[in-house]
Amino acid sequence: MPANKKHFSSTWQRLLKITAGFIGGFILTQSFFMIFIQFFKNAASLITLQFAGFIVWVALMIIAFLAKNGFKIWGVYLLLSAFFVLLIYVIP
Repeated sequence: MPANKKHFSSTWQRLLKITAGFIGGFILTQSFFMIFIQFFKNAASLITLQFAGFIVWVALMIIAFLAKNGFKIWGVYLLLSAFFVLLIYVIP
């Protein structure tokens, strides 16, 4: 039995979700963990953050695919990334 067509998203929405998951999720993950790098200057903690970064990135990809609108998820990811980058420059 084929899937119900009303549950499919358009091609543009699918493209936006894919790019938000990969690119936006990566940018958000990197900006989030750069704050931790500001606080922890220890080499062991940086290696641990790399492994945690992959887990967070995958979680952000899943969240992007669960969203109904690709524009909204891009907006949320970019606003959160801008907030984290602002914190990086404000915190000495």
